[in-house]
Amino acid sequence: MATILTHPVVPLTLGLILGQKRLPWPLVLTGMLAAILPDLDVIAFKLGIAYESAFGHRGFSHSIVFAMLVASLASIFHTRLRSSILVCWLFIAFATISHGLLDALTTGGLGVEFFWPLTEERYFFPWQFIEVSPIGVNRFLTARGWRVIQSELLTVWLPCGLLLLSVKLAAYFSSPRKSS
Repeated sequence: MATILTHPVVPLTLGLILGQKRLPWPLVLTGMLAAILPDLDVIAFKLGIAYESAFGHRGFSHSIVFAMLVASLASIFHTRLRSSILVCWLFIAFATISHGLLDALTTGGLGVEFFWPLTEERYFFPWQFIEVSPIGVNRFLTARGWRVIQSELLTVWLPCGLLLLSVKLAAYFSSPRKSS
């Protein structure tokens, strides 16, 4: 899995690109939390649920159906999030599913159950370039954990930052200038 430090970067980047008028900060912050939410499935390990179970790590909580449920729940609070129901639902669904998309790019694990409950088959993308994160704080605070952070900085944070910079520069240079 990618780390809980990196999963929120995707919805944050989209929020910064589209701006507060389209995606208000309460909605963006909720999206950042929604991007972390699927990894609460690690509690399954404590409950004795096997990793490969549909309810194990990267199982149903990483599915499109789960993202739709989270988005539907968040949409109840759309006025508090200062958004329309549709924008709220779309953004939270995107933020939640972005978690599984990043995990499907990692170098380890059993894959992601995108299509639960239709199938319990797990998938990876053909390109797996994000170093898989160890599960647990003690395992993370090691040389391997540092390699994971470096991998995520290079493969997620940097591209998101470059995308944001490109969009902002394009907007700046394409906006009309006042002549003095």
